[in-house]
Amino acid sequence: MPFFIETTDKPGIAAQRADLRPEHLTYLESQKSLLLTVGAKLDDEGKPVGSVYVVDLDTREEAESFIAADPFSKADLFSETRIIPFRKAFVGGVSFV
Repeated sequence: MPFFIETTDKPGIAAQRADLRPEHLTYLESQKSLLLTVGAKLDDEGKPVGSVYVVDLDTREEAESFIAADPFSKADLFSETRIIPFRKAFVGGVSFV
């Protein structure tokens, strides 16, 4: 079952986030078989304020482990993390209904 993971950054961590971004991208590359989509949430000025992950995992525990292993999470950049079960309807123009 896919999971939708939404994170919100703590205030004032933009520089730390930028410094960790290469390590974060390396982590995502190592997990790419699980990723349906991933990207930064942006404010109205286009600055990152969190992330969205849709990952294909079997259990909430696996989703929790996935996000806990992300370098952004390890560095305690998030003020909030939400993990929500997700049902695919369309991915990449392909119907799952």
